[in-house]
Amino acid sequence: MPQPPSIARRSPHGLILAVVCVAQFMVVLDVSIVNVALPDMRTTLHMSESSLQWVINAYTLTFAGFLLLGGRAADLYGRRRLFLIGLVVFSSMSLLGGLAQNGTELIAARAAQGIGGAILSPATLTILTTTFTDQKGRARALGLWSAVAGAGGATGVLAGGILTDLLSWRWILFINVPIGVVTALVARLALVESRAEGDRPQLDWAGAVSATVGLSAVVYGIVSTDQHSWGSARVLGPILAGLALLVVFVVVEARHPSPLAPLRLFRARPLVGANLIMIVLGSIMFGVFFFLSLYAQEVLGYSPLKTGVAFVPMPIAIIIGTQLASRLVGRVGPRLLLMVGPSLTAIGLVLLSRLAVDSSYPQLALSGALTTFGVGLCFVPLTMEATGGVAARDAGLASGLINTTRQIGGSIGLAVLATVATSHAAHVASRGAAYAQTAGYNRAYEVAAVLAVAAAVCAAVILPRGVRTGPLGAAEQAVDDGELVPDADAVLERT
Repeated sequence: MPQPPSIARRSPHGLILAVVCVAQFMVVLDVSIVNVALPDMRTTLHMSESSLQWVINAYTLTFAGFLLLGGRAADLYGRRRLFLIGLVVFSSMSLLGGLAQNGTELIAARAAQGIGGAILSPATLTILTTTFTDQKGRARALGLWSAVAGAGGATGVLAGGILTDLLSWRWILFINVPIGVVTALVARLALVESRAEGDRPQLDWAGAVSATVGLSAVVYGIVSTDQHSWGSARVLGPILAGLALLVVFVVVEARHPSPLAPLRLFRARPLVGANLIMIVLGSIMFGVFFFLSLYAQEVLGYSPLKTGVAFVPMPIAIIIGTQLASRLVGRVGPRLLLMVGPSLTAIGLVLLSRLAVDSSYPQLALSGALTTFGVGLCFVPLTMEATGGVAARDAGLASGLINTTRQIGGSIGLAVLATVATSHAAHVASRGAAYAQTAGYNRAYEVAAVLAVAAAVCAAVILPRGVRTGPLGAAEQAVDDGELVPDADAVLERT
């Protein structure tokens, strides 16, 4: 039974901050923690490499597709209520995923888990910003929230390796259950209900469903090319149906009174350029971690724990790149960093494409770290470009949009790059399984390097010159006005 407001309001701010940070940590962690466990999942559940992609894509597509809707629902129905609902859905689907007896059950649970994350994640930040009302306290809270969100992604591969090696791959999902239960119990005592004041936006269910199903159909069609030709009905059918649904999404957004992605946003060149670059970077990051995890365990023979430890330099490189960019962006501007970052990533990808069946760990670690360092240089300037050129009332929505395109880019990019890898591996299969698998991944890295160069060119052509910064209050005011909350990168850059 909910606590009376008088009790809830006496909850220490530190306890509320801890609750929302733990919840956000869980959501971010589950994007990366599954990578190291993929080979064990494939063996236990008898999954193909194409279906293995859906363990990641099912989560990211539903998370991205319903993220903006989750932010609006929290404002409409109550942030505390949506926080608890999202936490229950996320944790219960984690349990079902851990109990899965085949690939279909696991993928379905991951898709539902992504919906839970899409409800939970925006609620955590709106609760935080409405709890900490003074500027200094809010800045500190947002900084900690952002650091925790970053730590979730950075520790995912290591945590996945430890749990998979010492217990089972199922524990990367089971671990969410006790954490979720404790967090829900504390949240019921600590949080007080709040809603957006004034006009409340209508929920754009048609937009969320058409975008999510449309993107999923396109990805399904691309993934199907490992068994069918590009001209077959099994491939073209889902892709064309998906594109038709995406057209429906655009029509819905043009007519809905409270669209998830107002078309007026795309009149701003910086926002368009930033989101295009983010799609590419999402593709690269999802592909690199997916391929390297399989390469390390199935070609080099690493254990899950050794693989998790081997990956540590890569998220560290992202953190270093992000921190360096936050210090340089005010001096050199976003555009230069968004030309340099993808260029360094392209060099790292070329080095990754030179991996062999007997490559040493330093070669893997250094080339992987250079790739992710270049990506890390991009996050802060991308958020600045995506949010700095829009009206204050759209700042939160623009931040949510770029977080969404990161997940969408990762899903579509992984499907494309995995198709490239599988196709090339089939052409050289006669030279041995390990050689063919490595050669397929190398070809995917080469394609990803071309995409990284294209991202750098996009920054040079589309983004404006000079140094531009936006006020901290713009994104925060969007939260107070009932718009979707900004993502962690936007908050971290402004604090």
